[in-house]
Amino acid sequence: MPRQSLKPLLARGKCLVAPGVFDLISTHMLNQHGAEATYMTGFGVVASALGLPDAGLATYTEMLDRARRIAEFSKAPVIADADTGYGGLLNVRHTVRGYEAAGIAAIQLEDQEFPKKCGHTPGRRVIPLADMVRKIEVAADSRSSADFLIIARTDARTSLGLDEALRRAEAFAKAGADILFVESPESEAEMETIGRHFHQPLLANMVEGGRTPVLPRARLAELGFQVAIYPAAGFLATAAVLDRMYAHLTTTGSSLGAPVPVFDFKALTEIMGFPEVHAFERRWAETA
Repeated sequence: MPRQSLKPLLARGKCLVAPGVFDLISTHMLNQHGAEATYMTGFGVVASALGLPDAGLATYTEMLDRARRIAEFSKAPVIADADTGYGGLLNVRHTVRGYEAAGIAAIQLEDQEFPKKCGHTPGRRVIPLADMVRKIEVAADSRSSADFLIIARTDARTSLGLDEALRRAEAFAKAGADILFVESPESEAEMETIGRHFHQPLLANMVEGGRTPVLPRARLAELGFQVAIYPAAGFLATAAVLDRMYAHLTTTGSSLGAPVPVFDFKALTEIMGFPEVHAFERRWAETA
């Protein structure tokens, strides 16, 4: 059972925003701003933990370890990317049980062929619809609590068109998915079509520089989307700052005159929990 449930947030009737986190510093930083939900991004986790592209190279064990740690520290319920479920039906059952035990609030499963790819990159192919329906049925049957939500994603829009993506999402809903995720619609008009087509909760993937237009929260709600994830915003911003800072350091040989803001070191130590460490040492240290 998840440590926190998304159900009360979805019941409010407005679009729930879930910024993406990719490691534990980003999780701690997001906690400072009262986020309603957290999204564990597959692209960001694979890049930060393995230094590799999001192309089916991360294992279930590696992703579960990061999911467990993020859920442990996140103050908001966590939506977690679980790719294709890391194998066949037995693997899907194992993945669902593992993510639920880790404290995740909602698991995202997609219908891509293995090895999968990031949803806003070319060359993605999907498995037969019947195979993905069975995966969703197994996922719904494998959870121990209905508070642990199943997000069913289809990547069919890019290769097979919007009509096929809608048909697949309909089948996923009948199979037991709680939230539907039609990946990478390519216009606001397509997003409006998706919103009109379903009465079930819908998820919008807002990727800066991706295939789908990034829209304001209010507009997403008008279009019928109950969840908006921003998987890339954090790591794109981080990469931009690192790029400028490291360029400055290697060029000048010093951080003096840095072209970007630098977060206060003392504030970061407080966010990371050093005051508790110091309090422990004051109470239990063996030496002065």
